[in-house]
Amino acid sequence: MSRSTIHLEAIDPIEIYGAANKNLEALCGYFPELKVIARGYDIILDGKESDIEQFTTKLNMLIERRKHKMNITPYDVEDIFDGECTPDRFKLSGESVIVHGNDGKPIKARNRTQQDMVKSYFENDLLFAVGPAGTGKTYIAIALAVRALKNREIKRIILTRPAVEAGERLGFLPGDLKDKLDPYLQPLYDALGDMIPAKRLQEFMAEGTIQIAPLAYMRGRTLDRACVILDEAQNTNLGQLKMFLTRMGCDAKFIVTGDASQIDLPNKKDSGLLKGIELTKNIKGVKTIFFKNEDIVRHPLVAKIVKAFETIS
Repeated sequence: MSRSTIHLEAIDPIEIYGAANKNLEALCGYFPELKVIARGYDIILDGKESDIEQFTTKLNMLIERRKHKMNITPYDVEDIFDGECTPDRFKLSGESVIVHGNDGKPIKARNRTQQDMVKSYFENDLLFAVGPAGTGKTYIAIALAVRALKNREIKRIILTRPAVEAGERLGFLPGDLKDKLDPYLQPLYDALGDMIPAKRLQEFMAEGTIQIAPLAYMRGRTLDRACVILDEAQNTNLGQLKMFLTRMGCDAKFIVTGDASQIDLPNKKDSGLLKGIELTKNIKGVKTIFFKNEDIVRHPLVAKIVKAFETIS
C-alpha cells in the first residue's frame, strides 16, 4: 500500500470537485480500492501505487479540460475514461465528444455513420450528408459548427434552408416575412438551443456571429472563415445548389444535408441534391456520407415508420 498527496495549485478546488463533490465522486467511482480524502486544496490517496498513478493522471486531465470549459461535470469524467479527450484522437477517429450541451452532456457520434461524418468533416471542406429523417445529420452538422466556433476555428456559423412549403402555405401564416419563415428554421434553432445557453445564443445572433436565414438570402455573398450548413437540400433545384456552393470563401467549411425521399417541390424531379452529389463526386475535398434506416437515432418506431412509407414511394 502507498500514500500520496496531490496539491491543487492555481485552481479553486470546487471547480474540479464539483457541487457536493459530484465530479470527485464520479472519479473515485473508477477506483473502488483507492481511499480518497479531499481536504481543501489537498487530495490524499491511499492504495495501490498503480491506482494512485492512474488517478493522478486522470485528475490532471480533468484539470486540463477545465481550462477549455466553463464548467466541469461528471460527464467529463466519463469522457476521460472513455479515452475521448484529445483533439488529435478526435480528428483521427471521429469517436470523441464533439461539443458539450448546456447541461454538460457530451454530444458525440452515436453510430459508425455519424463517426464517418465527423471524420470526413475534418478531412474535407465540402461535406454532403444524405439519408432518412432521424439519423442526426443536421444535429451532428450543427454540433461540428458550434465546436469550431468555440475553438475559434471560424468566425461565424451560417445556417440556411430553402423556404419550401411542406403541405402548408406561407402566405396564410401570420406576421411579417421573418415570422412566416421562422417555422421552417425552427429545427435549427432547437439544435443550437441544446448547445449554446439562450442568452449567449441571442447575443451571437444579434451580433451576426450566428445567422439563420432562408437560402435566397445567400445570393451574392462570399462566406470566409465560416461553417455554413444547408439543411433540407433535397428541396433545392440544381441552380440553387450551385448558387449556395459557390458562396464558399477562404477557410470555410460547407455542410449540405438532405433526405432524397422527402422532396417537397411540386415536381420531385427538380431536386438538385443527388444531381449535385453526382457532379461533384470526383472533386478532391468533397465527400458524401450516406445514412441508412439502420442509422436512425430517434425513437425506435421512427425507423419502422420510414420503412413502412418506403413501400408507397
